[in-house]
Amino acid sequence: MRKGAKAAIVGSVFTVMVGGAAYGAFNIVDALNGGGAGAGGSGPAPVRTGPPSGSEVKETSAAFFAAWEKGQPSAAAALTNNAQKAEALLTSYDGAAHISGVKITPGAAGGATVPFTVKATVSYEGKSRPLAYESALTVVRGVTTGKALVDWQPSVVHPELKDMDDTLVTGESAAPPIEAVDRDGTVLTKEKYPSLGPVLDQLRAKYGDKAGGTPGVELTIHHAGPETADSPLLTLTEGKAGRLPTTLSARVQAAAEKAVTKYPESSVVAVRPSSGEVLALANNRTDGWNAAVLGRVAPGSTMKIVSAATFIDNGITTASGPAPCPSEAVWQSQTFHNITDMKPNENATLSESFARSCNTAFVKYADDLKVDTLTAEARDRFGIGLNWQTGIVSFDGSVPASGGPDTAANLIGQGQVQMNPLTMASVTATAMTGAFRQPVIVPQSLDGRELARARGLSAGTVAQLRGMMNRTATSGTAAGVMSGLSGRIGAKTGSAEVDGQAKSNSWFTGYRDDVAAAAMVQDGGHGVDASGPLVAEVLRAG
Repeated sequence: MRKGAKAAIVGSVFTVMVGGAAYGAFNIVDALNGGGAGAGGSGPAPVRTGPPSGSEVKETSAAFFAAWEKGQPSAAAALTNNAQKAEALLTSYDGAAHISGVKITPGAAGGATVPFTVKATVSYEGKSRPLAYESALTVVRGVTTGKALVDWQPSVVHPELKDMDDTLVTGESAAPPIEAVDRDGTVLTKEKYPSLGPVLDQLRAKYGDKAGGTPGVELTIHHAGPETADSPLLTLTEGKAGRLPTTLSARVQAAAEKAVTKYPESSVVAVRPSSGEVLALANNRTDGWNAAVLGRVAPGSTMKIVSAATFIDNGITTASGPAPCPSEAVWQSQTFHNITDMKPNENATLSESFARSCNTAFVKYADDLKVDTLTAEARDRFGIGLNWQTGIVSFDGSVPASGGPDTAANLIGQGQVQMNPLTMASVTATAMTGAFRQPVIVPQSLDGRELARARGLSAGTVAQLRGMMNRTATSGTAAGVMSGLSGRIGAKTGSAEVDGQAKSNSWFTGYRDDVAAAAMVQDGGHGVDASGPLVAEVLRAG
């Protein structure tokens, strides 16, 4: 899964500075790190190793702060382990960002980490506003030089800077502000619904000039990646907000926000099957990434909804037809197993193997498929991989025509299949209604954009899928989670193994009347362990 910000480049870049203040900063660090001649002046001192000492941490951070305060980006950058990136960002700080009068107050160091507060002024075309925030830096030992250096992270300059190529800019906002409202007219704010922060930024960037507002003047973070819109940090001159309708439901969104707080590294999406409208999306992630709609990870056994439809639509078996569940299955030299303690059943039907989530029953039918059969079913029936136009940047799933062992692994949501909660909620909605309705978060009527189309499922296939999902929800692996939910219900559990993780990713998708929801919890274990309760809570609110 994509993990938020890029890793820091650890190096030993050290720029020789000229001029009074810069020369002084150089002398401090040079002396601090043992620069100059060795004993007796006859040669260089040995390169230091080990963690920086307390005095090194204090003196290096003090020199860095002094250069930053004086508006000397080259001098400050030379005190870091990535001078090129540091200088570019620090240059933009008092250049493109128009930040001046910087005063930095360090706090008590905790080991090699020094917290500090920044107070400054942002000024642009006669307008000024005070800027204040807290951040921290860590001093490390240079890999090759042994010098004590600031470990360069963009968050040193401002805690909201995540990516190495993020920059600060002050000026007229690229798009007018918006007042996003839910389907009933309730105003949606990132303060009340934290998960909507990146969504509202994207909606503003795309629809701000269509919503009737006028731009203001702001200090913003310009993000390097195309998936993330600019983030406003400070408003110098208020613009006029335009009103932007969305398909979201404040009630369901609130439930989703509350649910994800119970499970670290979790994401959930709810959609309305009858229309494709997104009702809620929420994330609880340390990296702040919108994995609910941008994630690209294996969906585990929730993929068996698509696989079962593939079997039915290609005449391989039916819900009441055979789908034997042996203890293991071998396909192209790869052995597949079921979850621990699952008893084999050579007489199982597809409905029973689906409800029990038997991997081997699905793998056994790999011989009956062409390499692209599952791909075609996912694309043509469920709309997976068709460049969805939701209103924000989203990933619409991938089911590649993988050869070798992945042909079988894809059937159980491993191999090369990539999904996220948005795509799996849509899969569930299609299975429930038979019609693929591309998910949207902004009404199509706002801009007339062309939505993705797929032919959907036959009534016979829908009836069988709903029967199997209902069986799973009432007497299968999802029964405990779905108990107590009234109305028409169905579900599918899943877990996806990930290299390097002690526990699998927990997946769950389900529907209740005209709401379908899917969730993923990283390192969450089985579907019923974490994602299941999360989905059930959202379905109750729907």
